[in-house]
Amino acid sequence: MRSLGTRRVAMAAGVATVAVIGLAGCSAGQVAETAILQPAVSGVNTTSPDGSLLIRNLQVVYNNTDGYKAGDTAPIEVSLFNQTESTITVLISSTPQQGAGESVVSAQQIGVSGGAAPSAAASEPSPSASEPSPSESAAAPELAPARFTIEPHSAESFMPGDPQELRAVGLSGDLANGSALALTVESSATSQPLQLLAPVAIPLSPAPRASGAADESEEGGN
Repeated sequence: MRSLGTRRVAMAAGVATVAVIGLAGCSAGQVAETAILQPAVSGVNTTSPDGSLLIRNLQVVYNNTDGYKAGDTAPIEVSLFNQTESTITVLISSTPQQGAGESVVSAQQIGVSGGAAPSAAASEPSPSASEPSPSESAAAPELAPARFTIEPHSAESFMPGDPQELRAVGLSGDLANGSALALTVESSATSQPLQLLAPVAIPLSPAPRASGAADESEEGGN
């Protein structure tokens, strides 16, 4: 027969065991809920009116907190999916949008870097043409038109770090977080073009704090 002291010790041990099991169950539930959360996607996802073309994660690639200045070139990230049984042609351009506000800018040209080489006739200078200086060649890189032929149930994608970049050249204004680039996407599968606003991508990591803010924080800690 157990004494009163023995029974009290046993009861205390049982309560502690139940508490530990309960906390473990709560922790497991929180981990499970966190595991199913997906990160937010800042790009535009849309579909052509007839469903033939899917546009996914359309956005301007983030560069820094200052963004891009007027006249700069900005790379674009996007994936285009042909949902039809036929080959389609997609053309991307940029034109100012009436009434869009100062936060929406356009570009002089949308093109692809590292595209097809120009024809032999175009590459051979005429006798009267002067040779461009190295600075002029570097300032005006040749871009292929942003015109893509996509096979049935295939895709055309441009991602950061790819050998070829989809670029917006000659921005009409400053482009940073909170502003957008006006784009027009035309498809041979439909007569209705898509007028889209490509936002600037959200950075994957927080921007570094200014040195002044760090100094104030250190002084406050002292």
